[in-house]
Amino acid sequence: MSGTYLGMPAFPKAAHEAVNDSTLRGNLRHATHTIRAKRAKAVAEVSDWAALREAGKRIKDHTLRHLDRYLEQLDESVTGAGGVVHWAADAEEANRIVTDLVKATGESEVVKVKSMATQEIGLNEALEAEGIRAYETDLAELIVQLGKDRPSHILVPAIHRNRGEIRDIFRAEMAGWGRPAPEGLTDTPAELAEAARLHLREKFLRAKVGVSGANFMVAETGTLVVVESEGNGRMCLTLPETLISVVGIEKIVPTWRDLEVFLQTLPRSSTAERMNPYTSTWTGTTDGDGPRTFHLVLLDNGRTDTLADEVGRQALRCIRCSACLNVCPVYERAGGHAYGSVYPGPIGAILSPQLRGTGSEIDASLPYASSLCGACYEVCPVAIDIPEVLVHLRERVVEGGPAVRGGNKVVLRPAKGHAAERAAMRAARWAFTHPGALGAGQRLASRTRRFHPRSLPGPGRAWTDSRDLPAVPAEPFRDWWQRTHGAGGAPSSSAGQSLGEDGAE
Repeated sequence: MSGTYLGMPAFPKAAHEAVNDSTLRGNLRHATHTIRAKRAKAVAEVSDWAALREAGKRIKDHTLRHLDRYLEQLDESVTGAGGVVHWAADAEEANRIVTDLVKATGESEVVKVKSMATQEIGLNEALEAEGIRAYETDLAELIVQLGKDRPSHILVPAIHRNRGEIRDIFRAEMAGWGRPAPEGLTDTPAELAEAARLHLREKFLRAKVGVSGANFMVAETGTLVVVESEGNGRMCLTLPETLISVVGIEKIVPTWRDLEVFLQTLPRSSTAERMNPYTSTWTGTTDGDGPRTFHLVLLDNGRTDTLADEVGRQALRCIRCSACLNVCPVYERAGGHAYGSVYPGPIGAILSPQLRGTGSEIDASLPYASSLCGACYEVCPVAIDIPEVLVHLRERVVEGGPAVRGGNKVVLRPAKGHAAERAAMRAARWAFTHPGALGAGQRLASRTRRFHPRSLPGPGRAWTDSRDLPAVPAEPFRDWWQRTHGAGGAPSSSAGQSLGEDGAE
């Protein structure tokens, strides 16, 4: 995976800085609450939502189990329809393929459809290094690009910006990228949209090369599908002479009929619409209609390694709806930048460490960027059990997980930073298997409780920075039991149940 976002601090440090930004928190709270309320209403309209969710899960799982067969079928279908298929093992190879294809046209600029795969591999930066300028045409992506910023949300990349900030960015930066912002531009949505429309229109009409991703690829026909709300994507898909699509290998579905499920669940889960305003499909090339040349770059970039993990592979079901972000209490407060990846939020916390490995500080910390409340699983339209994968990846980090990916090689590293935790667990295991020592320790803790600190020292401070240590009781439970019930032995389960009932009263 591209190193574009690597080098960031671990999630706790990045999130600590983000939560101190009151403007950011306000923008996120307003946007996420609005989107998730609309989504809940849209989903409630569908009586068979649970069945659709299960169908989506089964289609994705079936496809992943037979991914090799469906990818070969897709290759044959695209080639038979007049397209050219390229296979990219990693970000470097994908960037080289796309750059060479653009150079072969003689052009020095491209227009882009919103694409997380191209962000994942750092395509814009790779093109710029070769003297090729890439123009983002999705409104939110345009805001991010003009603001020299990074996306912070899967669906709404500029969710961390408010209207006033967007107006200021347009006024200051549009002229350097083409048509300047209109004089006297205000922060009303209609004026901001019109400024973007005028700025982008000249690029659509001039560009000879378009770059896109795809929401889905249909193996049986070689058809690619892009769903969107603005129409900018359709302009990029139809006007240029050459179209290059970079798509992760997991985006494939076997048949046209399978699209029926996802074209119902994706718009409701993402934009809270019954259907996307623009659903564009294309199959190879057609004389007199659309681009004359079509290239499909199939991107691996850690996906086959993820597929090999029986627990973690369910992350590859993701259809990029962003519903999990909008219900996540951690994302709502920390924002997307703290995740150090183009994939923020709960899905990013399980996808990025699998695609990139856990060798960096940020990737090793992402599986811990969750309260494990389970809200993400409840809203996922393909039933990805994100909490299960988070716990699974935490185990990988502690034990030492995939650190460096090079081609098809995975180098394992020993876990660092968890020696104290392992030592504590060994000590606890010994204490629990030696009741006499455990009782003595409990009595000592009770008698010295007035001297106990309210926070832990060293690495443990991260846990107590936001919570107090539980108070130690004045007397261990077993001692209390013997004092009040006599020396009749350890308390029975029924006595414990009665005690619990008394406590409840």
